[in-house]
This record gives sequence, structure tokens and C-alpha cells, in this order.
Amino acid sequence: MSGLRVGLVAGEASGDLLGVGMMQAIRERYPDAIFEGVAGPRMRAAGCDTWDQSESVSVMGLAEVLGHLPRLLRLRRNLVKRFRRDPPDAFVGIDAPDFNLGLERQLRRAGIPTTHYVSPTVWAWRASRLKTISRSTDLVLCVFPFEKEYYDQHGIRAEFVGHPLADEIPLHMDGARARRQLGLNEAESLIAVLPGSRRAEVKQLGADFAGAIAWLHGQSNDTRFVVPLATPEVRRSFEAALAGIAPGVPVTLLDGHSREAMAAADAVLLASGTASLEAALLKRPMVVAYRVSKLTMWLLDTFRLIKVRHFALPNLLTGEDLVPEFLQEEVTAESLGRALLGELNDDTRRSEAIRAFEAIHLNLRRDASQRAAEAVLRLIGRSA
Repeated sequence: MSGLRVGLVAGEASGDLLGVGMMQAIRERYPDAIFEGVAGPRMRAAGCDTWDQSESVSVMGLAEVLGHLPRLLRLRRNLVKRFRRDPPDAFVGIDAPDFNLGLERQLRRAGIPTTHYVSPTVWAWRASRLKTISRSTDLVLCVFPFEKEYYDQHGIRAEFVGHPLADEIPLHMDGARARRQLGLNEAESLIAVLPGSRRAEVKQLGADFAGAIAWLHGQSNDTRFVVPLATPEVRRSFEAALAGIAPGVPVTLLDGHSREAMAAADAVLLASGTASLEAALLKRPMVVAYRVSKLTMWLLDTFRLIKVRHFALPNLLTGEDLVPEFLQEEVTAESLGRALLGELNDDTRRSEAIRAFEAIHLNLRRDASQRAAEAVLRLIGRSA
């Protein structure tokens, strides 16, 4: 049997990574498979027929999404019409749950088998979405082991496939080699700063991250900083923050190369998200920050939507205070700077963190793309 068609909607750079891995694994079994939908650059390069860009569905926060709602609803209506008019054999929504679950629900009603790849954080907040997930998707592909256990308790079909980053990143990275690749001094103390991949994140955190750079430079002139930036827009925004808050501080700005920058660094300051998992897989001590709009935080507090005490992925995966994390008003230049100094100077804590990161890496290394492909093919009755 041939002629396999898979509809995809991937949100964010992390979704693009997951999507291209699954596409390649499916094509190993079905070389003529066709993929179409909303894709990032990696998926486009791998041959996904792209109707819109991943960035179109990447909006963070409860309140923040309101300004984008008309555009998002219009995009979703158009996707429903296209997929219903010419139904694929399967649809996979990758991350972006607020967008994809509504799309999946309508496609499932139309008889299209649906998979959601990357569990929404229902175990952490907005557990009410479990009903939506149950109605919307035939299968949830989980990248963390505790997520499948959670779904099993609620009678929702789920499989733990592992995380492609754990497969892709070597168990041991050569920091000196990474510095040579980036043209950075191998002897200096180096901190990588990742203010986020989206302009909204840099708007929330950029000034404090620039302030942390200035604060740390004031403590030691020998510390150097490398800042990988995801897009020209993000670069312009952070450059403006540096110019106003940390003028004259030696900072190396990079277009992309976030993994190499983290591998090269002695410690990392970053916005919460997949980057914190990547830093853990690279075995780098880190400080994690997160801030949303005041309205979003008010909604979270008022309706008691948050169910966990951690938000940084390494802490969630271990259940421990493994890495310092700062939320909302806790995020200040000095608090971030002091925490980074602690991560740099406490050898015992550093060794304990690296051991924990190694355990995380081994637990998530499951050949995720192959397992995800097999799960989707089994769902639609195709031989894996």
C-alpha cells in the first residue's frame, strides 16, 4: 500500500524539530509519503508542502493570544476546509495545543485519525483540558515518561516516545571544540544568555537579561558573554536592550547557533522552555527565568490554574530544586546575576547537577522519531 498522506501543523522551533524527525522516520518506511500543512524551516527543507509558517501559530500566554485570535481562528478555519476537502490518512498536531486541539477535534469529527505530539502541560496547569484532549485526539505522543502515567490514570490513549533532542545530542559535548567553532577564547569564563526565541519573550525578559549581563560584568571584568538570537527581529530587540542597559560590555551576538553557544559556556541564563532541556542535555549549569503579562498571571492566580511548584524542565523532570528558577517579579538583574555566580562557583552543586542531567539524558534517549512514526502508522493500520 502506498500513497500515504499526513497532515501536519507544527508550532515553534521545537515543533519543527519534532516534525522533521517524524517525517524522515515515516519516509524510511514509505519513501513516497506526502506531508502538508503548517511547517517550520526544517520541515520545509525536508519536503513538507507548506501552507503557512510555524511562527503563525506560536503565541504565548492567555492574555497575549487575544490580539492574535481573529487571525488564528481564520487560519484554523482555512486548514479545516482544506483537510476536509482532501482528507489525509492521518493528521498530527505538533505542540501548539491551544491551536491544534481545536483543529484536531474538527478533523476527528470528519473521520480523520488524529495524533497530538507533545502533551499539553495538563499535569501542571489547566487540567480541564483533559476533556478537550479526550474529544480531540485518538493518541497523545508524550516526550516525558510521567506524562503517559498521567494520561493512563485518566483513560486517554498515550505513548511515551522519548525526546528527539536526547537522541540528537551526544552524551558528552566538547566545550572547547564549541568555543573554537564560534571563535571564542577557550580560557575565559563564559556565560551564554538566551532571552527567548520570540519577540514577546524578549520583550518580557530582555531588559533583565541585559541587566544581569551588566551586573555580572561589574562583579568581574573577566567574564565574557555569548548571546545566540533566533531571528533578526529578536536580535534587534535585544541589541536595543544591551545598548541602553549594558553599553560597553563585551558581548558576542550570534545569529542562531544556540546549541553551540550553550555547549561552549560555563553556565547558561535562559528563558524557560525547550532550551532548558537542551541545556540539561548539554550538561550545563543554568538559571531559568519566566515572565508573562500581568493579566495572564492574574488569571493563573485567580483561578488557581497552576498545579506544580516548578516550571523549569530539569526541576519538573527530577522533582528537585536542581536549577534556580525565577518567575515574574523575582526576575531582576541582580537575582539572575547572583544565581549565575552561585552556579559557577559551587563545585559540589555543579557536580550533582551534571549527574542529574546525565540521568535525564539516558531516560529520554528512546529513538523518539522512530517511535513516533511507528505509533502514527499503527494508529492508521499501516505496517510499521
